[in-house]
Amino acid sequence: MIFNDITAKIEQSTALDFGSIFSRSIDLFKQVWLQGFIILLLTFVTIIPFYIIMYMPLLIAGVTDPEMLRSEEAPPELIISMVVLMPIVFLGIMTLSLLLNAAFLRICKNKDLNLSESDSYFFYFKKKYVLKSISLALLALGLILLGMLACGIGVFYMVVPISLIPAFLAFDEELTAMEIIRSCFSLGNKNWLVIFGLVIVMGLLAELGVLLCFVGVLFTAMLAKIPVYYMYKDSIGFSPEY
Repeated sequence: MIFNDITAKIEQSTALDFGSIFSRSIDLFKQVWLQGFIILLLTFVTIIPFYIIMYMPLLIAGVTDPEMLRSEEAPPELIISMVVLMPIVFLGIMTLSLLLNAAFLRICKNKDLNLSESDSYFFYFKKKYVLKSISLALLALGLILLGMLACGIGVFYMVVPISLIPAFLAFDEELTAMEIIRSCFSLGNKNWLVIFGLVIVMGLLAELGVLLCFVGVLFTAMLAKIPVYYMYKDSIGFSPEY
């Protein structure tokens, strides 16, 4: 769908139903919990190199000058190097997270609509999606920064549109990164309270896995991502071929 069609669908859509999305998300989670667990593991594995990159100056300094590690203050050049690398690391982590979350939502769609497509965890690791995801990550980081400048209160507002980004990335390949952001704001502003409530409530439920010897959270964490699929489906829907 093109941007104008999506905008029209959002404007014509009925308000999202908290209870309906909540119950359906729980039901769908029973079908995709294993795929969610795999997505989470893949996320951890793929972001490890970025953490290594961020701490590389510290590792190099520790090897070349072991005495530096014993001092109370780090050299200015070391601090500057880590500060310079930090935005790159955050951008890389957010980009990979968007791509993997989009793949998870695609899996959710396949299970929900009983489609026979395979569970391709790296489905969106293609040039056009990667480039778009990098742009989306940059825009999302900019929105978070703007929210923090508003005494931190703006971050709560930005949580809603940012949480919707993976759905538009997954299901609307025709949209540009900026059009995705605009669509997220349109849908988010129309249903802000419901979406914010679902994000918080499902996030808390997802953390209940901690009660299962802490390891359980790895199996329940992706529960928090499922409502976004139904937010998109109920507001915009899918083409008839689906």
